[in-house]
Amino acid sequence: MAPQAVPLASTTAGPTVLVNEASGRNVDRNARGEIDFSNASDGYVMARWLDRTSTDVRVVIVGPNSVQYQYRLNTGGRWEAFPLSGGNGRYTIRVVEAVGGGRFSVVNSININLVLTNEFAPFLRPNQFVDFNQRSTVVSLAAELTAESRDTLDSVQRIYNWVVENISYDTQLAQTVQSGYVPNLETVLRNRRGICFDYASLMTAMLRSQGVPTRLVIGYVGNVRHAWISVYSEGTGWINDVILFNGNEWRLMDPTFTSTGNAEEVRRFVGTGANHQQTHLH
Repeated sequence: MAPQAVPLASTTAGPTVLVNEASGRNVDRNARGEIDFSNASDGYVMARWLDRTSTDVRVVIVGPNSVQYQYRLNTGGRWEAFPLSGGNGRYTIRVVEAVGGGRFSVVNSININLVLTNEFAPFLRPNQFVDFNQRSTVVSLAAELTAESRDTLDSVQRIYNWVVENISYDTQLAQTVQSGYVPNLETVLRNRRGICFDYASLMTAMLRSQGVPTRLVIGYVGNVRHAWISVYSEGTGWINDVILFNGNEWRLMDPTFTSTGNAEEVRRFVGTGANHQQTHLH
């Protein structure tokens, strides 16, 4: 199935930026937490915490591949979106609260049998790790960069080149970053600095806003925790292998390495992509 918004140059208005909403049709709610799964078929659920007294609340998602995803949930009562990135199948989604000693108590829990409306749905929308909307700077910048793009690969190249040429690696943040860090893309653009998570989230947001299915990939390079991206185009499918653009196709988009390392060193390290070991998709 081809994504509907791939031919970017076919319309002057550009693709519609998809939004998430808590529609209220299918909800698990109590006095403390709430899960809205009304739009699960579009590849996401919404959750919010209603009790302002807790400091460590999480959303835990286990999908059909049995991989567990954990996200910290804000405690200010604001809705947040979380992707269902494991494809079709059975999901368990919980809101849990820390009760001490490394233990958590379940506040909300649902099970759903997911059938996606579109296999690309989880990778076209914003979520907690890739946070953007129609008014975001990342969206207007992406639209500007791709205004004259010929096709998907041309748009990918323009956005990729801008990110690696304009965002510097933030060594200090890398040395001090705490568990639970989530990119703020407006801050990344304002400061023109970030760590691997920021690079990957920024490029993912820019490409998704232009209708290009993009996976934010979390995993390891060697034994170092890392983030990079995978992009879909009609001509190549999902691009997962090496960092090269030969004029026709891209492979393994790792903007952090490209922006911080010598091109030959990057190629030698990445090789066939064997050093990149994926654990989660967002």
